[in-house]
Amino acid sequence: MTNFTCGFIGLGLIGGSIAKAIHNKFPNASLIAYDTNQSSLELAKKEGVIQTACPNIGEAFAGCDFIFLCAPVSHNDENLLTLKKHLSTDTILTDVGSVKTGIHEHIAALGLESQFIGGHPMTGSERFGYPNSKASLFENAYYILTPTEEVPQEKISAYRDLVLNIGAIPLILPYKQHDFVTAAISHLPHVIAASLVNLVRDSDSEEGIMKMIAAGGFKDITRIASSSPDMWQQICLTNTENISLLLERYIESLTEFKKELDYANPDTLYRFFDSARIYRESFIDASSGPIKTEYVITVDIVDRPGAIAAIASLLSMHDISIKNIGINHNRELAEGALRIEFYDETATSNAINVLKEHGYPIHVKK
Repeated sequence: MTNFTCGFIGLGLIGGSIAKAIHNKFPNASLIAYDTNQSSLELAKKEGVIQTACPNIGEAFAGCDFIFLCAPVSHNDENLLTLKKHLSTDTILTDVGSVKTGIHEHIAALGLESQFIGGHPMTGSERFGYPNSKASLFENAYYILTPTEEVPQEKISAYRDLVLNIGAIPLILPYKQHDFVTAAISHLPHVIAASLVNLVRDSDSEEGIMKMIAAGGFKDITRIASSSPDMWQQICLTNTENISLLLERYIESLTEFKKELDYANPDTLYRFFDSARIYRESFIDASSGPIKTEYVITVDIVDRPGAIAAIASLLSMHDISIKNIGINHNRELAEGALRIEFYDETATSNAINVLKEHGYPIHVKK
């Protein structure tokens, strides 16, 4: 599969990132797109990511091998009605929404089940829009596929291969199971993150002390609260039943925790945190789990110009590639001032040996 055509209805963060990933992997593929944001289309065409910027959802999409519905979920119904007039029966039709029940029901109502495979890349960013899209967004991320019962196996295989080629890990699930799973591991956490941020906002002093020193754990678990409010409004309105059920269970668990906290029950409090720790660490140990092993060390360095450059140069001289590097401004959850992430265990081990030989104090992430 090298010469094929992909159409995009919506070219924001996810649509733009899929387009860039396909363009990088298959430079001979033809990419066309429609978006209400003209500047996104112009930028994508200027960058060479798409070849055709469509003024509407029209005949240009008739020859597509794949069409990605990447507009906001609230527009899917209208866009599908328009698209159906021009849709070839050979086209694989997919979406990128994080809720699947609604789109599957609408696909069934339109009689398009023989060519629809729901898609949900389990990745993203707190930033949104085409300017923030990137081809690497899907690398080693799960990409859930929810094919209908009527779609042929060859179409599923073709879409699965495309997902693999952009660096993601395809996982096939029934759409109703998908919605319950994502409500638990994605949708509810966003609700919790936003509620925590609002709680701190409402509890802070006039001087903003909480806001000033908020870092470490608080920033880690509330980062996703910076995501698009429009998108999360739509998710809550389309996966309401699952989110509400899990939210009810979560509130019950918090109520039970508060009771044990008020009773100052040491054994129960310990079991609460210990069971969470054990289960969370099992995610990291499982090679197929959603949280991959991180190869991270932290290094104590003096605060002077060139300190970070010296370490980067030292590792480069020994052919050790750095995946990411940054300063730990808050030491609440980490030892060492400089955090360095590597691609694999071998690079991490080599880096530790080199830095120790040169007198750097090393702390290994557990």
